[in-house]
Order: sequence, then structure tokens, then C-alpha cells
Amino acid sequence: MKLRRVVFYVPVLVVMLCCHSLSAELRIEVTKGVDNAVRIAVVPFEWRGRGILPEQIADIVSSDLLLSGRFDTLDVDSMLSLPHVPDEVFFRDWRLLKAEYLVIGYLHAVNQDEATISPAVTRLRLHFELYNVFRQSVEVIHEIEGEIQDLRDMAHYVSDVVYEKLTGIEGAFLTRILYVTDTGPVDNREYRLNVADADGKRAAVILKSREPLLSVIWSPDGRKIAYVSFEKDSKPAIYIRDMESGETEQITNFKGLNGAPAWSPDGKSLAMVLSRDGNPEIYIMDLEDRRLRRITRHYGIDTEPSWSPDGTSLIFTSNRGGKPQIYKITLANLEIERLTFEGDYNARARFLPDGKSLIMVHRRKGIYHIALLELTRGRLTVLTETALDESPSIAPNGSMLIYATRYGGRGVLAAVSIDGGVKFRLPSSEGNVREPAWSPKKHKKFEANILNE
Repeated sequence: MKLRRVVFYVPVLVVMLCCHSLSAELRIEVTKGVDNAVRIAVVPFEWRGRGILPEQIADIVSSDLLLSGRFDTLDVDSMLSLPHVPDEVFFRDWRLLKAEYLVIGYLHAVNQDEATISPAVTRLRLHFELYNVFRQSVEVIHEIEGEIQDLRDMAHYVSDVVYEKLTGIEGAFLTRILYVTDTGPVDNREYRLNVADADGKRAAVILKSREPLLSVIWSPDGRKIAYVSFEKDSKPAIYIRDMESGETEQITNFKGLNGAPAWSPDGKSLAMVLSRDGNPEIYIMDLEDRRLRRITRHYGIDTEPSWSPDGTSLIFTSNRGGKPQIYKITLANLEIERLTFEGDYNARARFLPDGKSLIMVHRRKGIYHIALLELTRGRLTVLTETALDESPSIAPNGSMLIYATRYGGRGVLAAVSIDGGVKFRLPSSEGNVREPAWSPKKHKKFEANILNE
């Protein structure tokens, strides 16, 4: 068996540092899954110590895989045995239950002398294995170490590994989502900027305001966010907030419009929309020296910039052709190319990570949907069936996107896979939800041993 050591990144637990209060958690409701969902059994992990762990790894992994819409998870009560190590696995039992794959594992304290859950136990080792039931073969054997408060993140890591092994797509369970909620009457509304795990859990409020919060976006390393607030003199301004320290800095204070911030892929610049010269135009700010470069010059409205994955161009929304459409500008020479021609309204475009397609808000028969445009073929596919869909944000693996919509008379978040095969809603228990932003991979370091290849 070959041993390979690699380093992975999971989140700093910043909630207690930067959050003002707990927020209502999002609740995931799967509305459409794939027809040929993979049947998988996740056996409760053995805790080789005394006391009760604060999180149950298997429950989180099962929930992740089930809510992905691509897996059918086996209920624990129907399992014929509960193996934790290879010698305890009897494949016949799992074939009888029509399970295609099996996940087993166990946890113990890194220091075996501290096997009782107490303040002294801070670090745990998690061992897990993935089996192909019908081939009777092992697919994955991993060990990971983390702090006890990172148990939920360790479980999401297991989900990511299993998901990638069985689908060929990088998992995105170890990510977070930003979103804005508003509550209260129109004349006394409170806006909250919230953060939650990708499964809607551990939701927390990081900012409250009596003025609207807009255009929330993560930095590429997930350590900072940018957003637009009207909190000073009811004028729009762009702010950057450090997600660990909670420190916030206002970076624009120009007259007129200050909006639509977009981080460059290297995190060193921020594209934005300013009307400082009288008309909404696209600018790029160097975040080190705060110098501005004006990118567009047109009497029409240019807005909603977004970077290409390689950082060489921007796409943006403009009505320079008469109605809102998507354009691309090459930063080296400022040449502009129109990208969308189907429909009389296309806006809020974002590149997929491979740069070959983009998602956007597309109006069809007077209804706003989320659509996918394949740039090489020019083929446009409408992904959503709901109305008033807006603010799409793409998962870092490029397989899913989250967006804001209306359901049951309230603003909610919803998600759809890029192929349209999986759909789910994420309503909140209170208020309207909008302005979602999907984070990059989380960033606290822990080590993993990959025990098979």
C-alpha cells in the first residue's frame, strides 16, 4: 500500500470572531434529482474513545450525498451490519440491500491518552474507506487530522472525496454561501449579511444594516468579501471585509454610483461600476495603490463586470445596443465583442471555471430565468423554470449554481446543476433571501494521508 501525503484546506472557524448573532439556517429541499441515483451506504463511524462527539460524521456525509441529488443513501435502520474496518465488511449483506458503494470509518484522539472527550482533547484522526460493493474492491482509503471543532468540516471533506471518486466532479461540500436576508415592515426593514455552510448549516449573521446590502462577492482565497452598502449618508459605496478579523474598509466614496464589485482571479484588483464621470462605466481598481483604470467609454449604461478565469478580459452588461446584452472586453487592447444575441434581455453573466461557457439572467416570454450559454457553439439553454430568477453564483467546481428566486410569496435561494438534472431550494425560516455568493474552497490547513492510489 503506497502512502502519499498531501495538504488540503478547510475553513477557519471565524463565526465566533466575526459574527454578531446566530441566523436562521437555510433548509435544503431537493426538488429534482437524477433518475439513476447511485445507492450508497454510509455506516455510522466508530468513536474509539469515551464521551459523545459533538458531530456525527456519517450523518453529515449521508446528508451531503443525498442532498446532491445524485445519490440514494441507505437508512441506518435497514443496515444488516455496522462495519468499521475491512474484516467486518461482508459484501453479500450490502448486495442484498442493493447498495452499490459502502463508506466505513472510525475516529480516535491523536493522543490516545486523551480518549475521553474533554477540553484536553483538541485533535482527532479520522480514517475512512470507500468500497465498490459489486466489485468487492476498495476505492479510497484516507486518514485526516483536524481539531475537534472542525469535525463538521472533516465530514464535508469525506463527502467531497466520495463525490469526486464516484462522479468525476470535484466536490463542493466544503464551501460556504453568503446571502442577504431582509425582515420587518417596508418602512423599518433590517438587512442582514449571513454566511452558512454549503448545506445551509452553521448560519450566522456577520453584518446588520437598516440600508440595503448588495453585490456580495468572495475574494478568490475566501478570506475577504466585497459588497455594496448605503450605510453612510444613504449613498452607495463599496466595502471590503476581512472574514476572520471582521475589519471593514470603505474603498470608494465617489459621487454617484459605486457598485458591482468583482475580484480579479489573483485577488489584486477589483472591477467595479462608477458614475464619477457622469455615466455608469467599468473601472478597475488596483487594491494595493488604489489607482483606477477606466475600461469602458460609451454613452450607454455599462454595468455588472465579471472576470474571465484567466484574468485577461471582463464580461459585462450593457444597453449600448438598445437593450441589455452581454459583452466581452479584452483588457490588453480594450476591444469589445458582443456575446449574446438570443432574447431581448441578458444580464449578470458569470464565466464557468473552464471559461468555455457562462451563466446569466435571461428573459424569455417576459419571465426571468437562469440560462447557460456555450460560447464556442453559441447554444443557449434555460436551466430554471421559476420566475424572477436573479443573481446567479457558480460553485467552485463549476457543476452547480445558486440563485435568488421567489417561492411561496417569499424570496428564497435555489440551486440547479449545470446540466439541469438536479434542483433544490434553500428557504430561510425568516425573511426574504437574496444576493447569494458561493465561496471558493475553504482555507484552514490540515493534513491528509491518502493510503491507496
